This record gives sequence, C-alpha cells and structure tokens, in this order.
Amino acid sequence: MEETTSAIIMSALSTLTPSQFSDLTRSILSATNHHHRRLSSLLSYPTLFSLTLHHLHTLSLPQKTLLIARHLLSSLHLLTATSPHLSTATRQRDLDAALLLLLLCETHNHNPHALEAPVSEWRKILSKLFSDSLLTVSLAPLGTVMIPFVETVSRCWRLVGALDCGGGKEAAEVAASAATVVALPSVEVRHDGRECVICKEEMGIGRDVCELPCQHLFHWMCILPWLGKRNTCPCCRFRLPSDDVFGEIQRLWEVLLKMAAKDS
Repeated sequence: MEETTSAIIMSALSTLTPSQFSDLTRSILSATNHHHRRLSSLLSYPTLFSLTLHHLHTLSLPQKTLLIARHLLSSLHLLTATSPHLSTATRQRDLDAALLLLLLCETHNHNPHALEAPVSEWRKILSKLFSDSLLTVSLAPLGTVMIPFVETVSRCWRLVGALDCGGGKEAAEVAASAATVVALPSVEVRHDGRECVICKEEMGIGRDVCELPCQHLFHWMCILPWLGKRNTCPCCRFRLPSDDVFGEIQRLWEVLLKMAAKDS
C-alpha cells in the first residue's frame, strides 16, 4: 500500500513543469526545515519535550490519528499547491505533537529496542537518532528532499488509513466549507434549455444562478441546501473544499490521482 501511494505521488509530480517542480521543491524544503527546527527545539529543551510527550499520552488513539491526519493534509496542500482553510490548519502545539509522534513511530519501526529504555532516557535517545538522520539529509543533494517527503506522506497515509479515517477509504459525505460557498460566483443564464438537475426545472434566460468550479449551474435555492450537507457537485461529483480534515484528505488525494492519470 505504501509503495502504491508513493508511486501515485511520484507519477503526479512527473506531470509538473520544471518551474512548478522547482517551486514545489522550495516549498517542501522550507516546510522540512521548519519541521526540523521544531523537532530540534523539542529535543533540546527537557521541559518542552516533557510537556509535548505528556500531551501525547493524554490523547486517545482517534485523537492521535487526527494529529497525523492534519499533518498529512498540510503535506497534500503542498503537493497540490492549494491553501489550507483555517479550520483545518495545524496549530503549533499539535504540529509539535505530530512530529514527535512520527519520530516515535519511526524509531519503533527501525529500532524498537530503543524505546524499551526508561521514558526519562527517551529524549537523549531520540536526539541521537534525529541527529544521525539529519546528518544524512544534510549530505544529500538538494533535489532528493522530495524522496523523504514523499515517504513521510506515505507513512502518514498508512497510519490514517489503519483506523478507517480516510487514507484511501471511501469518505463520508461532508458539507462544503462556508468560505467556499460564500465565494461561489453568481452568473446570468444566457441560453434556453438549461435545467437545474436538483429540482429538474428549467433555468430561465436572464436569471442569476450559482456556478460551481466545474462550471455546472444550479438555482441558488437548490444548491445551497445541497452544499450544506455534501461538498460534491450533483452532476459530476466534483469535490469542493470542506472543513472536515478527512474529507479534505480524500479531496486532495483525488486531485493527485487525476494528476497521476495524465502520466499514464
């Protein structure tokens, strides 16, 4: 599954122009450096490390999954060159917790005996492992920053999917975000015979109707209740942004799938 996920992402990236790929690489490098600085701070200051670890211990498994999901979503926004909504953005405290959780998971996978030590020793152990991995990354060519980034996205995807909270599963219906609905344009009907597929009535010439990003038209009084329950176009199932983290993961993953399909 992880190999398939990585392959899809790499196929999608292969459709980018050199300029787009260069911009993406710079964005990923900036995000990676920010994450490294946050982890360095966590591992350098015992109090901050203890508080973040305690925060993780107080979270339930679904809450930990949500942490990883938000981290995954921020990565998908980078890959699709889209901006996150405020409702799905990651707070600093949650970012720290997500980064520490991912580091613990990676340590458990590659060196499970390391975490058998007393918790009081974890910060030193993780600091050594993180320093070694950071040295490896710093010695790698600039362009290879994409490979560890894609691998991290794949790991997050697998972790989220393990609890059936997204990660490739069929997403539940979620409402379109209020900000998206408010920004939808109103256009004037200019041709006869256009029918609103929701109410099955004709949209008269000169009437102002709603146009979705996929260019399908609907009566305002029909589409607003629809988007209050689901974020898909009634005609083509095009997904609009939502305020649901897992719904957004599914939407952006579909964007990557469409990009990858261009490469086939």
